[in-house]
Parts: sequence; structure tokens; C-alpha cells
Amino acid sequence: MKKINVIIIGAAGRDFHNFNMYYRDNEFYNVRAFTAAQIPDIDGRKYPAELAGGLYPSGIPIYPQDDLERLIKELDADVCSFSYSDIPYSYVMGIGARVNSAGAQFVLLGTKATMLKSSKPVIAVGAVRTGCGKSQTSRKILEILVENGLKVVAVRHPMPYGDLLKQKVQRFATVGDFDKYQCTIEEMEEYEPYVAKGNVIYAGVDYAEILKQAENDPGGCDIILWDGGNNDFPFFAPDLMVTVVDPHRPGHELSYYPGEVNLRIADVVVINKIDTADYANIQTVRNNISTATPGAVIIEAVSSIRVDDPAVIKGKKVLVIEDGPTLTHGEMKIGAGTVAARRCGASEIIDPRPYIVGKLKDTFKIYPNIGALLPAMGYGGQQVKDLEATIDNAQCDSVVIATPIDLNRVVNIKKPNTRVHYDLQEIGSPNFKEILADFIKNNI
Repeated sequence: MKKINVIIIGAAGRDFHNFNMYYRDNEFYNVRAFTAAQIPDIDGRKYPAELAGGLYPSGIPIYPQDDLERLIKELDADVCSFSYSDIPYSYVMGIGARVNSAGAQFVLLGTKATMLKSSKPVIAVGAVRTGCGKSQTSRKILEILVENGLKVVAVRHPMPYGDLLKQKVQRFATVGDFDKYQCTIEEMEEYEPYVAKGNVIYAGVDYAEILKQAENDPGGCDIILWDGGNNDFPFFAPDLMVTVVDPHRPGHELSYYPGEVNLRIADVVVINKIDTADYANIQTVRNNISTATPGAVIIEAVSSIRVDDPAVIKGKKVLVIEDGPTLTHGEMKIGAGTVAARRCGASEIIDPRPYIVGKLKDTFKIYPNIGALLPAMGYGGQQVKDLEATIDNAQCDSVVIATPIDLNRVVNIKKPNTRVHYDLQEIGSPNFKEILADFIKNNI
């Protein structure tokens, strides 16, 4: 019987997991290639033979997504499996049209085929878009669980942009572990908030092995907390699914893949940022929740903002640096740094575009609607250097840092600067203390 030739269309994350879960040891399929998009400089590599299993002794090549039609023909692909996230439906089906017109089938693997079952209770946090407030929601849940005396091990959606074999299983317990695994800024933004509070977080490539090690973590494990990335659905089957929505982008909860999956499988939906969103947009989101998942509990919340030194902002011309993925494929036009700059009386938020250099120019070319904000791009050493040079070039009085990590630790910022912190604050009831009390009672 002829094997089915497969190309996995990805962006260094869900694609590798889908391969590991569904295709790796499946003798009916022959995965000929991965394609790569969204993340700079990740094509041209190989998925290593040591991770690919016995059916792939030479590993699997990774090509640019732009070569998709050529690859379908040259590799005689029968199936293309779309495996990345935070994508509008029109784009997804545009890829599907390219695949079908080249002669192959277009496939989206679902939850049953790709979710691992844990021996521990799992609370999963996802979102309908990047930048909704998922990470601060995860931190809020973690704090409440720890306050209840539980040992929580967090597992993060993958960001394996370096040596895939070395990143098979990553355990972060100290800041030194970031250097050990040569983390990018994007990775540190997700891991550092956990480590800074004395918690452990895992990530990597092989999530079956990651789950096994997390369940048996040396520090103990009562609950697994899945901290999702982009708007991808969890790799672990959740016992409690929490999904965050954003009324600044009303309607996106029903028009982006796979964010709507997260909405439809949610037990709890958090409507975040209600203090800065229009009332009509909040109602649109609420109505869409009722349509997609009418049985879900709804929590209303705000992103509570703190500024280390408001005097650095007041009356000053400021450069605002925000989380990179939120501004790029997340398509946000406003973030915590912008809100803080306005509240603290900045005289002007300067436009960084006249001052950008190097790879940051590519970022603004790919995402031209970022506007007068600077994304903290740092997928590699050159991007970090370009970010530093851009900040140096900017004609501003001071810098507002609204990234989840202290950017001063990885970028030499010579101008006066201050950090913005943001945390989830629920409004009224229901709230996470109430919901988690019931969860603990029924699952621990």
C-alpha cells in the first residue's frame, strides 16, 4: 500500500506537536517536509532524526511556506496539514485554496488527535487572539492555587526557535536557565514571570516527554497549568478550560483560527479590558460567547496597570515598547504601555518608524499596521542588536517598557526608562477564587 505523502504547514510549535502526536509513528503516512511561516529565520533547518522517530532516520527538512506549491508537486504531496495559529479564517482558507489548486488535500487536526491526557488535574488557559491577557490570567490562577497550598507545575505552549534537539524538554526554575537554553526575548517574556515568583515552568518540543517530567517534577506536582500561546488550543486535555477574549477586537472570537475552538471548549470565559473598551464592543463579545458556548461561566476583568516611576513619563516625549507578538500577528493597536503613557501624562508618544534599523525594518514591512509603537522583537541576536540601536536612535526623552520581562536585562537601554506591570483584576462575582475553590474540592 502506498504511503500518504504529507507536508506539515507550521511555524515552529503546533506543527512539531501534531507530527509527534499523529504522524511520527504512523506507518500509513510519510511526512516529506515542514514549511515555516510567522517566525523569522526558522526555515532552512531540519526536524532532527533523534526527535522524528524510527521512520525518519534522516530527519525532516523545513522549507519556507512561500515554496508550498512547488513542494506539493516536487514531493508528490497528497495531504497538507495546517498547523499554526492566530490566523484569520480568510487566510486559512487562502492557504487551503493554494493546497487544493496544487492537487493536495487540506487538513486541520482536531483536539482528539492531538491532546495528551495527564495523570494530574489540568487547568488550561487559552485565548481567542494573541494579546488578550492570557498570561496574566494564568498568573492569577497560579497565585490562587499556590495560596491553597498546592504544588503547581506550569507548561507553556512551544517556542522552539533554536536547537530543537537541545530544546526537546526545557525546565525553567532560575534565571540562569534562560542562558542554558539560549532563550529569545519572546521566550523569556513568557517564562520569567513564573521563575521570578519561584515557580517552575516547562516548554520544548516533545510534549509527551514534557508532560511526563512535569507530572514527576522534583518539586512535586498536584496540578498542571497549561499556559497557551497565540490562540492555539491546548496540547493537554483540560479538566478546566479558561478562555480569554478581548473587546478591543470584537468579532475576532468567531473569525480567527483556532481561537474559536478555544471559545467553544471553554468552561470559563474571561472578558478582559472592560475598563478601556467601548460598551457596544463588550456587548458584541458577550453575545458571541452566548452563541458559541452558552454554558460557560463569564468573568469580567480589567488589566490593572502599575508603573515603576511615573515621573519618567509625565510631560515627556516617550518611546513605548510593547510585547512583540501582540503588535505583530496579534494586530493590537494599543497595549499596556500606551495606556500607561496616557494616564501618566506623556506629552507625546513618538513614532519609532523613522529610527528603525536592520531586521526591525522587515518586521514593519510584514506588519505595516503596527503604527507608532515599537515591538520588542528578539528572536535572535541580530534582532536584539537592532532593537537596541533603534532605541538609541529614537528622538525621545524616555522609554516606557511594557514587556512581561525587564528588557534592561537583555538590551542596553541608555535613555531614562520605566517598566509597566499589568495584572488581571476580576470585577465582582463570579471570580477565580470561587471557581477554583470548586475545582479543588472536586479534583484534588
